[in-house]
Order: sequence, then structure tokens, then C-alpha cells
Amino acid sequence: MNILVINGSPKGNYSISLQTMLYLQKIYPMHDFEILNVGQQIKAIEKDFTKVNLLIDQSDLIIFSYPVYTFIAPSQLHRFIELLKEQDIDLSKKFVTQFTTSKHFYDVTAHRYIQDNCLDLKMKYIKGLSSDMDDLLTEKGQNDVKKFFEFVCWSMDNNLYEPIFPKYSYRPVSVDVPKSIDKKEGNVVIITDCDENDIQLQSMIDRFQSNLPIDSRIINLNDVRIDGGCLGCFNCAVDGKCVYKDRFDDYLRTEIQTAQAIIYAFTIKDHSMGSLFKKFDDRNFCNGHRTVTMGMPLGYLISGNYHNEFNLQLIVEARSDVGSNYLAGVATDEINPNEEIDTLISKLVYALENQYVLPQTFYGVGGMKIFRDLIYVMQGMMKADHKFYKEHGIYDFPQKKIGTRLAMYLVGFLLSNKKLKAKLGNKMNEGMIASHKKLLNSL
Repeated sequence: MNILVINGSPKGNYSISLQTMLYLQKIYPMHDFEILNVGQQIKAIEKDFTKVNLLIDQSDLIIFSYPVYTFIAPSQLHRFIELLKEQDIDLSKKFVTQFTTSKHFYDVTAHRYIQDNCLDLKMKYIKGLSSDMDDLLTEKGQNDVKKFFEFVCWSMDNNLYEPIFPKYSYRPVSVDVPKSIDKKEGNVVIITDCDENDIQLQSMIDRFQSNLPIDSRIINLNDVRIDGGCLGCFNCAVDGKCVYKDRFDDYLRTEIQTAQAIIYAFTIKDHSMGSLFKKFDDRNFCNGHRTVTMGMPLGYLISGNYHNEFNLQLIVEARSDVGSNYLAGVATDEINPNEEIDTLISKLVYALENQYVLPQTFYGVGGMKIFRDLIYVMQGMMKADHKFYKEHGIYDFPQKKIGTRLAMYLVGFLLSNKKLKAKLGNKMNEGMIASHKKLLNSL
């Protein structure tokens, strides 16, 4: 079998994800593996897609192999998918799967992004494997990879793959742009990749700016110098300084993170915000795993079939929750964009005036616990992250709660004794709400 590995890592042959593909190549010598480093060679591929087309045509199985970057895949792989979709080639008979390495921080959204785009191309998608970065070094990890590959081969032999579901139709609704109202002094920044041909998105931005009673400004990513996507080199781990010489890290901190609120405005491309926006997102890694905009309200202006993009909805909500940002709303152009934009404005203004931030849900709590454990282990290298986590009390390890743990031992002892448990009756429940009742009685 001819297997084409599309390596989306900008590190090329130094990719941790790729090492698992090389492991499969070693233990399954009966198959021919071809490695294509699209993450590292994306500039060349933009100029000439001929070699890629040839390798795809010769392949029986395509494996997308990549590290998870900021909820999805590296921006370089986003760009590759854009280029792939522009080609006039029939991929309906091609089997495809994916393999990722990460610390399992929203690997589910990364996998769904690749899956959705493969199904767009009518490819025969087989569910992929998500591994921890060090799994291959363990016996269990090696067995998991072998079982995964054997499952893929079995699925191909039996022509089994994920079904393609029909999509809802999308018809944009026009947006009215009223005259601008008087503004209060403020600093709301609108980040967009809107170009002159995207009239629908521009009208949404215009209405938002016209009706927002606070001064706002637009940062168009097409006009911002970003020399390339994140390289995953960790040059910024110690002091937050990016290896690129484009000074984007300085621009980010002086022009964007100083704002009162951020609005992201984009048209949906390939089930995401598009490769340029993803490049912007990935380069935010100069902040490491630090939630430097915590407390800042966020909002979105999105043109496209957002209500059918369940994975993108999850990413939008989870990003805000992980960062401890209040999500003021997502205004789309599918049903009633005028009302949705005005509602977004009202909620954004309220959040700014009242410093409104909701506590984190599972999306944020779960995500930050992964980062908490990661940074604690890697504190010697990720010094800026470690300092930030200590200062903000993020190291809330359960083993520190000695009193609670001892109390639970006592409760466990009482519950294990049937006679004592019977005598306690309802006192257990009364004890659980005692502190709450004390608070209520003090009012």
C-alpha cells in the first residue's frame, strides 16, 4: 500500500508527530511511506502544487500528521488545505485519517477540523488517533499506534469510513449601516482579515462601528507584518521574545492587548477562520500559556454558515472560557444580523461598564488544568509562564488541600460503618450546607 504522510508541523523532520509515522514505517516495511513536509515547505507549495498532486494521485492512504496548535492545526496546514481545495482533483476514492501529538488541550477540535475538510472533499475518512507527546516512548503508546494502524487497514479492506452528512444551505442576510452616533472615549479593537471583495463582512463591521457608543479602531491582518506562522521553536519560552524579526510580538502587546475589548471579524473559510487568522492566532504563542487578556470582553462578527459549524462554535466558546474572557456574543449574517450586531454591542458595553466576567466552565477549568500541570513540569524552560502561574494562583493542586483531604478520610470512615451511618441520618446533608446556611442567616 502507498501511504502519503502529510506532515503539517513547521519543524519538518524534527516533528515529534512525525516520529510516530517513522515508527510505523519501520514496523510495517510491507507498505511504502512517502513523507511530505507541507508545514515546513508551504511557501514552495504555494508556488507549485505539482509534486503534491502527483503524490496524492499515487497514494492509497493519506495520513495528516501534525501537532495541535491553538485549538486546531498549525496555520501552515490550514494554508495547505486551502491550496488543496483549490485543485481540480477528484479525491472521493482516497482513504484518509489523521494523527496528532499534543497534551490533549482541545485535540478534539483539531481532529474535527481535519475531518470536516476531508468530508468536504468527499474523501473516505477514518477516525484518527490523538497521542500525548511522549506516548511513543511507552509500551502502551506503541501498542496504541499499532492497533490504530491495523484498524485503519481493516477499515480500508472493508471499505468502512465516516458518512458524509448534508449541510444546511446558507443565504446571507443584508446588513443595514446607520449613521454613526456620538462616541465616548474608548479603545475597542476590531481584528479582521476582510478584503475589498468581502462586502458582506465589511457591512457588518461598519454597522458595529456605527452603533457602538465607544471609540473603536480596526486592525486588518492584511496590513500587519507577520512574516510566518509559529515554528514551535520555544524561543519565546523564557522571555516571551519571538524568533521572527517582524516585531509582531511587540505589536501584539502594544496595539492589541492594551485594548478594552476585542472583536474578531471574519468570513468562515474551510470550517475555520482561515489561514491568515490562524497565523495570527498561532503567533500569539509569544504569550506562552499565559491568559494575559483575562477579564477583557470578546465578541465576534462572523459571515457564513456559522450555525452549521458546530466545531467552530466550540472553539469560539472555549477560547473565551480558557482565557477568562466574557464572550459578549457572536453576531452572524444568517438570520437577523442587524439585531444580532446591536445585541452584541449592548452586551459588550454592559460588560465594559460593569467589569462583567463569568466564572469558567468545564471548557476553561479543564483546559487550564492541563496547562497547570504542563507548566509546573516544564517550569525550568517556560519561565515566563511559571512566573505568571505562581503570581495568579493557578497552581491549585489538590494535594495542597490537606484539611479537606483529612476531612474526607473521616467522612469515608463514617460512611463505611453501617451503624454510625444509620445514626448520622440526615446530619451528613446538614453538614454539607452548614456554611451556606450560616451565610444566609447573616444577611
